[in-house]
Amino acid sequence: MIWTVELAAALDDAPFPATREELIEWAERNGLPMQVIANLEELEEIDQGEETIYEGIEDIWPDYIRKEDFFHNEEDEGFDYDDV
Repeated sequence: MIWTVELAAALDDAPFPATREELIEWAERNGLPMQVIANLEELEEIDQGEETIYEGIEDIWPDYIRKEDFFHNEEDEGFDYDDV
């Protein structure tokens, strides 16, 4: 399972909280890249028969960087968060 910022960002609009199966179904319906779906399929469940509830992308990839994590002045000329 390999996460990149771009792959994890594809889950920004995911319907959290959700189970692994709900996230996979949502990703397939929304045409997310196959690598995202493959990564979601590799998520481990706690025990067979019990579903893990993911509250957000941080539960999947704790190192995910959100826009709020950047300390910058958005008013700086030439800065565009989407370029990060």
